[in-house]
Amino acid sequence: MIRASVIAVAADGEHRFSKSTANAIRVITGLGVEGDAHLGVTVKHRSRVRADPSQPNLRQVHLIHSELFDELAEKGFVLGPADFGENVTTLGIDLIALPRGTVLMLGAEVELLVTGLRNPCSQIDKFRPGLLKAVLGKGPNGEVVRKTGIMAIVLKGGLVVPGDDIAIQLPASPLLPLEVV
Repeated sequence: MIRASVIAVAADGEHRFSKSTANAIRVITGLGVEGDAHLGVTVKHRSRVRADPSQPNLRQVHLIHSELFDELAEKGFVLGPADFGENVTTLGIDLIALPRGTVLMLGAEVELLVTGLRNPCSQIDKFRPGLLKAVLGKGPNGEVVRKTGIMAIVLKGGLVVPGDDIAIQLPASPLLPLEVV
């Protein structure tokens, strides 16, 4: 069995599609990743700011599972950590299958509360033509499956580095599926 772990971390102070990997990131309780464009109590995603800048920021930290890169490689897309703009790239955990309200403990300090799914948009096709279709699937009941990671808020801050273990604490029942945030 593969242990769940962090394989890469990234941040970018500008609103760009991809981020730059780093040796470590510091996450700040209630705010997000230090030095990242999405840091803040209120929403920072540009389209959401236009709609209502006072919305709470449920997208403080973006996590993506590295297994997606293998799946996309089979479709001809060569991608790696931080290419999708994620702050944390994981290994050994099916992030998309987690219920809303799951707490992820990264390393010895950091606790993140899973708020929902990242909604892939047309920017993905500008980054790599055809990639949007490749990151959308169909579930057993015909529902759209969004594979571009999950979003979280910071419950407890600290340093996150590649190699950190990830522990999972599921919420109390009923377990609610992730929705786009």
